[in-house]
Amino acid sequence: MTEILVVYYSRNGKTAQLARLVARGVEEVTGVAARLRSVPPVAPVTETAAPPEPDAGAPYATLDDLRECAGLVIGSPTRFGNMAAPLKHFLDSTLTDWLSGTLAGKPAGVFTSTGSQHGGQETTLVTMMLPLLHHGMLVVGIPYTEPALNHTSGGGSPYGASHVAGASGQHSISGDERLLARVLGRRVAEVAARLERGA
Repeated sequence: MTEILVVYYSRNGKTAQLARLVARGVEEVTGVAARLRSVPPVAPVTETAAPPEPDAGAPYATLDDLRECAGLVIGSPTRFGNMAAPLKHFLDSTLTDWLSGTLAGKPAGVFTSTGSQHGGQETTLVTMMLPLLHHGMLVVGIPYTEPALNHTSGGGSPYGASHVAGASGQHSISGDERLLARVLGRRVAEVAARLERGA
């Protein structure tokens, strides 16, 4: 079974909802399964450690999850046009995998959630792409041949799936945003399956 790792950080739940939609899209591809993982929050005092497993939600990602996956999709809320520190902290821990080329040649995608329409969605998506490119991954976006990308009034871009949550998280994930998250997962899964078949 080909596995796609979906790793996310979510503070208020919207990025976690997107992650589950991405995972659903992954599993729409025959022979491909999603492995859903989260990352723990980080604290300014580095001696403070999160418990080994979260109280609720997806288990925390490990470097073994990265080594075992055929593709990767990562997600984070926007923090001043950038990914949140917990996801960056996790990616910063992948030096050994970068040196060994663990992720080179595997497909990857990105997703985010913001408080406002112009809250830095596209820059956040790009910041998440940069470490993936350094790892030699094949970044997969959403093409404009996907009709929902042309008429969404919320999130969604060719860079990846996204959601406009509103300043207090009051907006539900729209139909277009849901569809585009599934499309992203499906596209990464399809590329991974083709690569594994040697097609």
